[in-house]
Amino acid sequence: MAETLSRTASISRKTNETSVSVSVNIDGTGTAKISTGVGFFDHMLDQLCRHSLIDMDIETKGDLEVDDHHTVEDTGIAIGQAIAKALGDRRGITRYASLDLVMDETMTKAGVDLSGRPFLVWNVNFSAPKIGRFDTELVREFFQALAQHAGITLHVMNHYGANNHHIAETCFKAVARVLRAATEIDPRQAGRVPSTKGTLV
Repeated sequence: MAETLSRTASISRKTNETSVSVSVNIDGTGTAKISTGVGFFDHMLDQLCRHSLIDMDIETKGDLEVDDHHTVEDTGIAIGQAIAKALGDRRGITRYASLDLVMDETMTKAGVDLSGRPFLVWNVNFSAPKIGRFDTELVREFFQALAQHAGITLHVMNHYGANNHHIAETCFKAVARVLRAATEIDPRQAGRVPSTKGTLV
């Protein structure tokens, strides 16, 4: 029987604006330990973790006296780097996934290609600049950082929705579900890199 490699990784990132520590286990159960100092963001990251089944231990200390931007963006960078490191050469993965996710009045679509090529297509609009104290524009900033540093092509499109909390939450949940599907090991791949080029990194 082939040896099963552990798909885990830890990343520490420190700048003048933030200090971020992230550990992930791709083959986890969705266990979350999250502290960023931004309540709504913690709630969204918990959704990302729970629905992707990727265990995440995230601790961020940022310059919240300025605003939440650096905290959100740098956390996305570190999560992306940790996922990329944990996936390694991406051998045997399913690679592609997409789905439409519903929550009450809202439907959002996410699609992902774990291609090694970072790209974000974002077609999501919010009707208000804030959800509570959280800037809605930071939802895109997070996913931009995640896609760039995980080396993934990510498309997110909100079909419709009235409640901005629901719109944001469906983005995180939909991305979580496609990450879960795309990172799964495909037994028919027999350990091959899923690309005719022979590499995804």
